[in-house]
Amino acid sequence: MSASATAAATPTAEPSITMSGALNAALRDALAANPDVVVFGEDVGPLGGVFRITDKLNAQFGDDRVWDSPLAEAGIVGTAIGMAMYGMRPVVEMQFDAFSFPAFEQIVSHVAKMRNRTRGRVALPIVIRIPCAGGIGGVEHHSDSSEAYWTHTPGLTVVTPSNPADAYSMLREAIDSDDPVIFMEPKSRYWSKQTVTLPVTCEPMTRARVVREGSDVTLIAYGPTVATALETAELADAEDLSVEVIDLRSLSPFDDETVGASVRKTSRAAVLHEAAQFGGYGAEVAARVTEREFYHLAAPILRITGFDIPYPAPKYEEFYLPTPERILNALNTWEWDIR
Repeated sequence: MSASATAAATPTAEPSITMSGALNAALRDALAANPDVVVFGEDVGPLGGVFRITDKLNAQFGDDRVWDSPLAEAGIVGTAIGMAMYGMRPVVEMQFDAFSFPAFEQIVSHVAKMRNRTRGRVALPIVIRIPCAGGIGGVEHHSDSSEAYWTHTPGLTVVTPSNPADAYSMLREAIDSDDPVIFMEPKSRYWSKQTVTLPVTCEPMTRARVVREGSDVTLIAYGPTVATALETAELADAEDLSVEVIDLRSLSPFDDETVGASVRKTSRAAVLHEAAQFGGYGAEVAARVTEREFYHLAAPILRITGFDIPYPAPKYEEFYLPTPERILNALNTWEWDIR
């Protein structure tokens, strides 16, 4: 058999892509599709970013479309505000989660409020990319989870993908949005792979998704904790505990319909995140679901989170982050009387 015949007879493998590769493809395709899209931030130019999310984009689109900024996050976001006011669609990178805090005033006082302040006349189509959360052996300021700050701010859409397909689809949708989007990228999942053919269009970025069916308890997760929740559900099967897993995808706005339908089915819920528990995003989820589904709940909603301490040194993060074993133990020891 000839080589060509052999190749024709061999099934073509489905493409597999990492989340970082999907994000890179989304940025490349958005830059190619719209000349008003620009990408800038610390080291995103020739280097391609700390995590190489912008790899080769500078070489393809040039310094006028993809460039390095000074090390000044307030200046990065302030520049993006001015550009967006004049019709451009800037996509900026904060490099690490806690590095966004110097830009906090710009984001909260101006990015989030401009449309309201101008009675709808001025929109700010800005995407602020924030690599977030832990799991990479990083020190403090490199492993934070700041979602509660952003979701508390009216005027911001806050989303986070958990897989490569969502990463591509949601980033393209965020760039096309006329309102500002905080796009939180779980850096521990940058190298996770998925079989998907790009370009791909998934559910709207503001919709949650049931990623695993179950009947005993709803485990609500997002970003880096979705994979952890799925691992927990596999372990729970061996203990005759059926766990339904929801990937929120959008933290603000919140998809009450999808979450509520699941809770009405299982009658019990737990919310999972890496950030500290006190005042965390899980508290809002628990309160919101309780208010709407109180008469369907057989027990209080459980929060399984990081501890109420600053993010620990790398050698201790395995004790800080919720693990499948810790989550399953919490589900089993909570006074739910599930079985």
